[in-house]
Amino acid sequence: MKNIETNPLLKRNVEITRDYFAFLDRHLSDIVEGKTTEMLKLNEIADALCVSHKHLTHTIQQTMGQHPCHFYDLKIIEIAKEMLLGTNIPIAEIARKLTYDPSNFSKFFKKWTGETPGEFRK
Repeated sequence: MKNIETNPLLKRNVEITRDYFAFLDRHLSDIVEGKTTEMLKLNEIADALCVSHKHLTHTIQQTMGQHPCHFYDLKIIEIAKEMLLGTNIPIAEIARKLTYDPSNFSKFFKKWTGETPGEFRK
């Protein structure tokens, strides 16, 4: 089997995966910093990366074993955890900053972590 350096398809898949994660980091940083107020949809991210939604989904699933939305949500949770532990910002404000309604944010957070944001912060 050819390795990544000699197989252009594998090389491109690794490039798309790397670009996707770098894009997520930049986008979520812009959200936290207030430079943008809306989470991008996966098709919008794919457009920004100059690939189709279907190709992006297939590539991330192939290289990482999960749907791209899994990693998008995971990064949001990581940021929320950092904000909950590293700041005194009220939970409702963290939710709004991450573009969530506070009650939906609590449900989302609990689904991923097994505890509410308030329980996690304690």
